[in-house]
Amino acid sequence: MKAVSPANAAVTEDEGVPVSQRIRERLRAAKRRFHANDNIADFIRPGELEALLDEVEQRVKGVLESLVIDTESDHNTQDTARRVAKMYLQEVFKGRYVPIPSVTEFPNAERLNELMIVGPVTVRSACSHHFCPILGKLWIGVMPNEHSNLIGLSKYARLAEWIMSRPQIQEEAVVQLADLLQEKMQPDGLAIVMEADHFCMQWRGVKDMDSKMVNSVMRGSFLKDATLRREFLSLLNHRK
Repeated sequence: MKAVSPANAAVTEDEGVPVSQRIRERLRAAKRRFHANDNIADFIRPGELEALLDEVEQRVKGVLESLVIDTESDHNTQDTARRVAKMYLQEVFKGRYVPIPSVTEFPNAERLNELMIVGPVTVRSACSHHFCPILGKLWIGVMPNEHSNLIGLSKYARLAEWIMSRPQIQEEAVVQLADLLQEKMQPDGLAIVMEADHFCMQWRGVKDMDSKMVNSVMRGSFLKDATLRREFLSLLNHRK
């Protein structure tokens, strides 16, 4: 009988184990959180996203069956499970499964120290309670100092998309984005305001089509300096 090497034995042991289970086991072994709005890209190995897509497709098929939807003879839903799986993994929740986008940082060579505002940046997310869409805009205010790193304008939108493309609660999403920008830029002050429509209120529940949610995060000089905060909010309201 041919001997089985430890490496091959490990592969054999993994056969038949759902890829989602393998990823979860790595996360738990590392004592890492994997909440809906966490990024888990570091724990996904090459080729596993494709396998996860197949697994999610099968799970969605089960949901459709439990909803008593005929996916065999109904031409509209024959490929729905695959489409839904691709939508979640490659679009709506992509920010959970891919690494942070590459962002080039530049030194503040001219020692800029005036208020900068970027926005409105269009954001698309999904409520982590019902997976209903969250669609809105956000504005970012930055007060740099001579030691701050500066990033290109398009990179604000890329980082916002990476954070928002996960099941989110708006209050937490804005804090996550503020933490990320603070870490990358190290400004004296950072402010973010987000305004969004929540389809968990418009599409279901109270079905109120006019309600929006607005929230903000203020850091550093925006929190301490009321005049700077008023300037930012005044300019933002002027641009809305």
